[in-house]
Parts: sequence; structure tokens; C-alpha cells
Amino acid sequence: MSVSNATDWPTSALDAAATAFAALTCEPAPLVLDCTAFGPDTGLPQRVMPLPALRDWLLRHPRAYTARDEVWRELIRRARLDGPHWVVAAAGMAMPALQQYAARLCQGYYGDPADIDAEILTGFLTALRDRVDLTKPAPYASLCRAAWRAGRDLRLQQQEYLPVEDIEHVAAGPRTPRVPYGHPDLLVRRAMSLGILDPEDEQAYIDVRLGRRAIEPIAAANGVSVDALRMRLSRIDSRIAEALADGLLTGAASPETVAELRRQAEQRGQRRAGRAAAARRETSQVAAAAAA
Repeated sequence: MSVSNATDWPTSALDAAATAFAALTCEPAPLVLDCTAFGPDTGLPQRVMPLPALRDWLLRHPRAYTARDEVWRELIRRARLDGPHWVVAAAGMAMPALQQYAARLCQGYYGDPADIDAEILTGFLTALRDRVDLTKPAPYASLCRAAWRAGRDLRLQQQEYLPVEDIEHVAAGPRTPRVPYGHPDLLVRRAMSLGILDPEDEQAYIDVRLGRRAIEPIAAANGVSVDALRMRLSRIDSRIAEALADGLLTGAASPETVAELRRQAEQRGQRRAGRAAAARRETSQVAAAAAA
């Protein structure tokens, strides 16, 4: 489908995404995936396939669970790391399901159907960008659930009445917050001040654990592999859990405890610096060997 001018662009978010997908996947240079990379065990055709053809194959083989999981893990990785055209590609690959959800949710809906379309696409893109964990099975199902829930929530707003407190009778006056005052960010900041969390890991930990951001682009931005960052965050989880159990994050820590935590932090920093230096030496040796 061609778009001749701005007035031809669809007003529905789903129709606009479908139009963009069609533009990305038309001849002479359609967006493709090399299915040989997934291996013959998946059952996928062992060739380079344009995305519309791959989508049609997946629709014709609804029980090809392994193939669908592999394809969608690759689509999600590319959407997170390789640019916005792969975001459009992922939305287009899911479009049959998204349009089906919209049709069902719009039945009897008194509002603008375009609003449901927009919510469905927003829910899908939010999960695509940050929410779906690629280490878990059925990533496509997780994307679809997020899209459905977003549209359903908007639909349910028609039937909701939100009770409002009688402001005139709400007890006034200051309230003493509970330690740590209900803010996970404060726990993280205290963990860093005690040396439980290293400063270079603070933002990654906040983004992944508190912000529920996808780990792949954060690992790439930090120059580490996804597995390395995942293990690093897991070790931080363990240290924070232990510190919470010991009351270090919600109460006072003795000078001896603070000194020990900072000593451990220094050791971690030395080990990390040593690994980084070894990696630089190895890279220099490989480059020298290639130039020789």
C-alpha cells in the first residue's frame, strides 16, 4: 500500500502500523529474516524469507511452537537493538492478532474505536521494548497478553465508577513515613552508599529491576554481554536481600559493618578492573596478530 500524501495516512494506530509494515516489506527490498540461522529442527523453511511470507507460514503452522519462539526472540532482540524499522516489523508480524483483539473489544464499545486500537498497540510496544523476558518461553504470547490487557482496560473504564474520598473529613496533619519511606529508589541509594551496590551498576540496576526495562539494550550500552549483566544483577539482588534481612538498609549500620562492606566493594572493583585490563590485552593481541 502506497502513501501518496499526509492525508492518506490512516487515523487508526493499528492501520498506520500495518501501512508502515507494508512499506517496509514491499519489493524491491523487503525486510527479511534468514531462517537458516534457526536450524532445521524448528521446522522453518531453511531460506531467507520476507517477513510477510514468514508471518503467513507461522499462521499456517499454529502448533510450530519452537519456530514461533525462535522467530519472536529474534524479532524482539532486533526491535530493541537494531532500530525503529524492526519495531515496525514486530508490530506488523503481530498485526493479525492485534486486529482480532481490536475487533472483539470494539463490539458494543461506545467510544472511538481508534482509542482501543491505540491502547492495544501501546500495550504491545511497551512489552516489546521493556517487559518481555527473552529467557522465558512463549515471548509472543506475552506480547499478545500485554496488548489485549491494554485494550481491555480501556474498555472496562466505561463500566467503572471510581469512589472519591470525602476530602472534608480526611484527617489532616503530618504523618511519619515508615522506613524506608516506601521508595525503592531510596533503598538502592542507601545500598550504594554502603558499598552493597557499586556506582557503575546503579543505573543498570534501577533500569532493569525498578524500571522493568529490557536488559538487552542496557547491556549493549554498558559494553557487556546480556548474560554477564544478568549475573551481575543477580548477585546484587542477593547482596541487597541479605542486607535487608540484616536490617542494614532500614536501620543503622555499625562502623565495622560499613568498613567491611566497603572493603568488599573495593575487591569487586579490583576484580572488575583486572578483567577489563585482560580483555583489552586480548583485543590488542588479536588486532596485532591480524595486522601481522
